[in-house]
Amino acid sequence: MPLPWVRLDTSMPDNPKILRMAMTPAGKAAAFVWVCSLSYSGKHGTDGFIPPEALVRINGTRADAAKLVEAGLWDRDPATGGWMVHGWDEFQMSTEETQKRSDRARLAALKRWGKAPP
Repeated sequence: MPLPWVRLDTSMPDNPKILRMAMTPAGKAAAFVWVCSLSYSGKHGTDGFIPPEALVRINGTRADAAKLVEAGLWDRDPATGGWMVHGWDEFQMSTEETQKRSDRARLAALKRWGKAPP
């Protein structure tokens, strides 16, 4: 189940990885691609995986991807040719967790309205 939102820490602009990247225009562009990759992964329920064909959708290029890997914000996934958002599972809920949370909320609502299954 996709996420309707993703967590973006308010200290993200102060992250040393982002600060180093932001020293150049190309680095600033790659940092934006990283933020877009969080949204893409949340929207599509990929648990941090970014397939190569999604680069254009998240406003990125292979050069941006290389910068993100070099900065430690993405990890290469050699098996697929794509990338994993580094630390996704530390800051975001997994698709499975999201589905369980949704199911619990749905059941609670049904109980509240006296329509819970027996």
